[in-house]
Amino acid sequence: QVQLAESGGGLVQAGGSLRLSCAASGRTFSTDAMGWFRQAPGKEREFVAAIRWSGGYTDYADAVKGRFTISRDNTKNTMYLQMNSLKPEDTAVYFCAARNWPGLSRSSNDYRDWGQGTQVTVSS
Repeated sequence: QVQLAESGGGLVQAGGSLRLSCAASGRTFSTDAMGWFRQAPGKEREFVAAIRWSGGYTDYADAVKGRFTISRDNTKNTMYLQMNSLKPEDTAVYFCAARNWPGLSRSSNDYRDWGQGTQVTVSS
Protein backbone atom coordinates (compact mmCIF):
# COMPACT_ATOMS: atom_id res chain seq x y z
CA GLN A 1 0.00 0.00 0.00
CA VAL A 2 1.30 3.45 -0.95
CA GLN A 3 0.52 6.61 0.94
CA LEU A 4 1.00 10.11 -0.43
CA ALA A 5 0.45 13.14 1.77
CA GLU A 6 0.46 16.70 0.49
CA SER A 7 1.11 19.75 2.63
CA GLY A 8 1.93 23.41 2.22
CA GLY A 9 -1.26 24.77 0.71
CA GLY A 10 -2.90 27.94 1.91
CA LEU A 11 -4.08 31.44 1.07
CA VAL A 12 -1.69 33.81 -0.66
CA GLN A 13 -1.99 37.09 -2.53
CA ALA A 14 -1.39 37.29 -6.24
CA GLY A 15 2.32 37.50 -6.96
CA GLY A 16 3.18 35.51 -3.86
CA SER A 17 4.78 32.09 -3.42
CA LEU A 18 4.01 28.74 -1.84
CA ARG A 19 5.88 25.47 -1.65
CA LEU A 20 3.91 22.25 -1.66
CA SER A 21 5.35 19.00 -0.34
CA CYS A 22 4.35 15.42 -1.06
CA ALA A 23 5.63 12.82 1.37
CA ALA A 24 5.58 9.26 0.06
CA SER A 25 5.64 6.08 2.11
CA GLY A 26 4.87 2.40 1.75
CA ARG A 27 7.42 1.42 -0.87
CA THR A 28 10.51 2.77 -2.58
CA PHE A 29 10.08 5.24 -5.41
CA SER A 30 13.52 5.06 -6.94
CA THR A 31 12.19 4.23 -10.39
CA ASP A 32 8.78 5.92 -10.37
CA ALA A 33 7.74 9.13 -12.04
CA MET A 34 5.62 11.44 -9.93
CA GLY A 35 3.47 14.39 -10.74
CA TRP A 36 1.36 17.27 -9.54
CA PHE A 37 -2.17 17.85 -10.76
CA ARG A 38 -4.76 20.42 -9.79
CA GLN A 39 -8.52 20.73 -9.90
CA ALA A 40 -10.45 23.97 -9.68
CA PRO A 41 -14.17 24.06 -8.80
CA GLY A 42 -16.28 22.96 -11.74
CA LYS A 43 -13.25 21.99 -13.81
CA GLU A 44 -11.52 18.76 -14.68
CA ARG A 45 -8.30 17.71 -13.02
CA GLU A 46 -5.36 19.03 -15.01
CA PHE A 47 -1.68 18.28 -15.25
CA VAL A 48 0.74 20.71 -13.61
CA ALA A 49 4.20 19.11 -13.55
CA ALA A 50 5.97 15.76 -13.47
CA ILE A 51 9.40 14.47 -12.51
CA ARG A 52 11.28 11.24 -12.88
CA TRP A 53 12.32 10.02 -9.49
CA SER A 54 15.79 9.30 -10.77
CA GLY A 55 17.54 11.45 -13.32
CA GLY A 56 15.70 14.69 -12.63
CA TYR A 57 13.83 14.90 -15.95
CA THR A 58 10.85 17.21 -15.64
CA ASP A 59 7.81 18.37 -17.60
CA TYR A 60 5.52 21.35 -17.04
CA ALA A 61 2.16 22.52 -18.26
CA ASP A 62 2.43 25.68 -20.34
CA ALA A 63 0.31 27.57 -17.81
CA VAL A 64 2.92 27.16 -15.07
CA LYS A 65 6.18 26.95 -17.01
CA GLY A 66 8.66 29.51 -15.74
CA ARG A 67 6.74 30.06 -12.50
CA PHE A 68 6.59 26.60 -10.90
CA THR A 69 9.47 24.25 -10.16
CA ILE A 70 9.11 20.56 -9.38
CA SER A 71 11.84 18.79 -7.45
CA ARG A 72 12.41 15.79 -5.23
CA ASP A 73 14.58 14.70 -2.32
CA ASN A 74 15.13 10.97 -2.62
CA THR A 75 16.65 10.74 0.85
CA LYS A 76 13.36 11.99 2.31
CA ASN A 77 11.06 10.29 -0.22
CA THR A 78 9.51 13.70 -0.76
CA MET A 79 8.52 15.69 -3.82
CA TYR A 80 8.06 19.46 -3.90
CA LEU A 81 6.34 22.07 -6.00
CA GLN A 82 7.71 25.58 -5.63
CA MET A 83 5.09 28.00 -6.91
CA ASN A 84 6.13 31.60 -7.60
CA SER A 85 4.31 34.55 -9.15
CA LEU A 86 1.00 32.98 -8.24
CA LYS A 87 -2.13 34.10 -10.06
CA PRO A 88 -5.80 33.85 -9.06
CA GLU A 89 -6.26 31.26 -11.81
CA ASP A 90 -3.83 28.99 -9.94
CA THR A 91 -6.49 28.55 -7.26
CA ALA A 92 -7.31 24.84 -7.00
CA VAL A 93 -6.87 21.71 -4.96
CA TYR A 94 -3.41 20.36 -5.74
CA PHE A 95 -2.80 16.61 -5.79
CA CYS A 96 0.40 14.64 -5.94
CA ALA A 97 0.45 11.32 -7.72
CA ALA A 98 2.83 8.43 -8.35
CA ARG A 99 3.21 6.15 -11.33
CA ASN A 100 4.36 2.56 -11.12
CA TRP A 101 6.56 3.38 -14.12
CA PRO A 102 9.60 5.58 -14.72
CA GLY A 103 8.37 7.55 -17.72
CA LEU A 104 6.81 11.00 -17.49
CA SER A 105 3.14 11.41 -18.32
CA ARG A 106 0.61 14.25 -18.44
CA SER A 107 -2.38 11.94 -18.19
CA SER A 108 -3.96 11.40 -14.79
CA ASN A 109 -4.99 7.92 -15.97
CA ASP A 110 -1.33 6.89 -15.96
CA TYR A 111 -0.89 7.55 -12.25
CA ARG A 112 -1.86 4.84 -9.84
CA ASP A 113 -1.49 6.39 -6.40
CA TRP A 114 -2.91 9.74 -5.27
CA GLY A 115 -2.81 11.97 -2.23
CA GLN A 116 -5.84 13.63 -0.68
CA GLY A 117 -4.98 17.07 -2.01
CA THR A 118 -4.15 20.44 -0.52
CA GLN A 119 -6.03 23.67 -1.17
CA VAL A 120 -4.25 26.61 -2.76
CA THR A 121 -6.14 29.89 -2.90
CA VAL A 122 -4.69 32.97 -4.60
CA SER A 123 -6.46 36.24 -3.93
CA SER A 124 -6.39 39.14 -6.35
